[in-house]
Amino acid sequence: MSKRLVPSMAALQCFEAAARHLSFTRAAEELHLTQSAVSKQVAQLEDMLRHHLFLRIRRRLQLTPAGALYLAEVNKILTQVDMSSRYILSYGEQTEVLKVATQPSFGVRWLIPNLKGFGKRHPNIHLDIRNEMEPFALLQGNADVVFFFGQGTWPGATCIELFGEEMVPVCSPELLQGRTLNDASEVADLVLLQATSRPEAWHEWFLEQDLHSANSYHGPRFDTFYMCLSAAQAGCGVALVPRYLVAQELAEGKLVVPWQHAMKSNGAYFLAFSEHAAEVPKVRSLVEWIREHV
Repeated sequence: MSKRLVPSMAALQCFEAAARHLSFTRAAEELHLTQSAVSKQVAQLEDMLRHHLFLRIRRRLQLTPAGALYLAEVNKILTQVDMSSRYILSYGEQTEVLKVATQPSFGVRWLIPNLKGFGKRHPNIHLDIRNEMEPFALLQGNADVVFFFGQGTWPGATCIELFGEEMVPVCSPELLQGRTLNDASEVADLVLLQATSRPEAWHEWFLEQDLHSANSYHGPRFDTFYMCLSAAQAGCGVALVPRYLVAQELAEGKLVVPWQHAMKSNGAYFLAFSEHAAEVPKVRSLVEWIREHV
């Protein structure tokens, strides 16, 4: 394996400060170094990269095109190092990090509300929750626990079914303008809001009612159900979404069901973790908590 081209953190900091101030002197003052030390670090960096990063014009600095390009990359590196360092500051010596991956809408509307109180019961477990559209994070080692919608079969993983799902159409009350629909076919005359993750949903919903709508695949498309709901509330059209996601909006009258036909989804929501992690205390703690709240 070839030797990695890894400049020192000191060299990167000196370069970034000099590029920001366009002055070795001001960079040195900020970093509490001498001007010659900053200049030397930048010179060594230029030798390593085989590119000039600055033009020295009448005692003034100007970034070269290569320097401007490198500055953008260095800023990313320094920002990540800063974030990672602050990240560690938030943990005590006994704290364990539990990495959780969840699909966006499920995370916002179901998982997060049901995690209330988990930290009080398990103060030494720090949850690190991130959005994942697919449960690949588990296989890649980027998550300890994954929540996903599907069939509950995942190689090398233990999958626990949480609950099933039924899809209902919802829209803003203003969209109906006070009228009552007499047939499901009238739903097709409205703007159908499409969810990227369920491209067949409207087609199947109409098909269950022996209807074939030419508009079932037409309409604005959104990455997540949550975005569909926002569009529906704004009066942009009618969304076909899992009932559990809209329970609050329906109860408050912010959304209504224009036609009472619920379609059971061919799948369910699952919690999954690697088979070898079944007895890991932090994983077991979350699994037990979720079982209590389903």
